[in-house]
Amino acid sequence: MAEPTSKGASARPFNFKQAIVEMVQRNGSDLLLKVGRSPTVRVNGELANLDMSPLKPEDLKQLAEQIMTPRQVKEFADRKEADFAIGVPGVGRFRTNIYQQRGTLAFAFRAIPYEVKSIAELNLPGVLEDISLRPRGLVLVTGITGSGKSTALAAMIDHVNQNRRVNIIAIEDPIEFLHRDVNANISQREVGSDTLSFESALRHVLRQDPDVILIGEIRDIETLDTALKAADTGHLVFSTLHTTDATQTVNRVISFYPPHQHQEVRSLLSTALAGVVSLRLVPRQDGNGRVPAAEVLINTAAVADNIRDMDRALNIPDLIAEGTVSYGMQSFDQSLMRWYKEGVVSYESALFYSTNPSEFALRASGVSSASDHRLGGSTGSEMPAGLNP
Repeated sequence: MAEPTSKGASARPFNFKQAIVEMVQRNGSDLLLKVGRSPTVRVNGELANLDMSPLKPEDLKQLAEQIMTPRQVKEFADRKEADFAIGVPGVGRFRTNIYQQRGTLAFAFRAIPYEVKSIAELNLPGVLEDISLRPRGLVLVTGITGSGKSTALAAMIDHVNQNRRVNIIAIEDPIEFLHRDVNANISQREVGSDTLSFESALRHVLRQDPDVILIGEIRDIETLDTALKAADTGHLVFSTLHTTDATQTVNRVISFYPPHQHQEVRSLLSTALAGVVSLRLVPRQDGNGRVPAAEVLINTAAVADNIRDMDRALNIPDLIAEGTVSYGMQSFDQSLMRWYKEGVVSYESALFYSTNPSEFALRASGVSSASDHRLGGSTGSEMPAGLNP
């Protein structure tokens, strides 16, 4: 992380458009603004300061007045934070969060590309194309903040749009990627401006004749309940969760419900789940951006049985390993091994982001083990297509 810029005479005064343009020119993902520090950009996961003077309270107060609507101002006054999206003419669209820290305003801007990239262009596993075209089921895209969930989800929705004549209802907070109708009919509803809340939108969504439903994020049991039931009654439902891998995702879904409902929700999840895609972004060895390491779980009969059975512990990693060849499943370590073998990521990065570092180290050194199948075998032929950089 770069050291904060000192208050030098050469530092430029704050100009929001200049800051956001410079972030885009550097191919940054985020612009962070807070009082007492120069504007900060995140590039390839690392923070760096722009050559501008440290921000003053009046700088951010003036910015808020320029970019916020009266409704957003009211929401911020009530909640001390607000989410919305803005467009800067000639520059791009940005997901925006305003919050308060130490009694002063602060902003976080996330760059949203105008064009939605395809699954292949994002170097995501090709099996995601098959998952996107399933007729029904719940697809969960998971990962920590900034791991590429929204971008991957947009690519999957775009794949549906390019290949199916269906009605898609998207409920987002805020709308990030703008989708244009190709083969599908897409309605994008923003919480706050197009609907009062996720709960309100989901209460009526099944009356809007959807084939595919996109829920920006599952935040509570009501949202999850609607998503599961919609998936179980013949709809394809996409959403996100802040979980790190497939095992934690399944456990998180179950934990939303009280213990006396666990058997019921396990049974429902075992039939409604289509798949889980978990993401981690890993720095490229050449310093030119990052690539996704992806864990993919497909809900096969064996996986459904494991989820349904209250008497057995979840054994998702072994089920992923067993389903690599037949179903295109893959673990994080398989994905990382492929990138490492192709010279895209360094050994140190692959080891750092791996799930089982000691096992990964053995396999990378050419030492076979009983669990060798987990890392794709000696030729890498068990890896699904679509991972080429």
